[in-house]
Amino acid sequence: MADELLDVVCRPANEASCDDLQAVFGERGDAATCQCQRFKLQPGEAFRSFPRQERAMRLRRQTDCGHPKSGTTSGLVAYVDGEPAGWCAVEPRTSYTGLLRVYRVPWDGRDEDKTDDSVWAVTCFVTRSGY
Repeated sequence: MADELLDVVCRPANEASCDDLQAVFGERGDAATCQCQRFKLQPGEAFRSFPRQERAMRLRRQTDCGHPKSGTTSGLVAYVDGEPAGWCAVEPRTSYTGLLRVYRVPWDGRDEDKTDDSVWAVTCFVTRSGY
């Protein structure tokens, strides 16, 4: 059997619909629970402080999904043969307050400015169930 070539396209999340984004995150499991908010929590916030619907709403605001003319977004959505199949969170490191609050790892032995906006971070990958 020959390998089938798949059409894979990655788009900025603001070019994806909110329904496509939620299709990737699904209804159960870690991705559905987190909604890519682990490193976005503000000081003093915890997952128990706000329901999943609030986390999903924050993700929609951060991605600006459904607004292709938006000048900002917080990640990429992958499509396989036109179906939403993956997510990657990528932004300037300063967008992830949780990364900046980590006091030891990954900062051990490094002498750099944590607030340097030119340094970007990838904090999350999600593959839709079935892909």
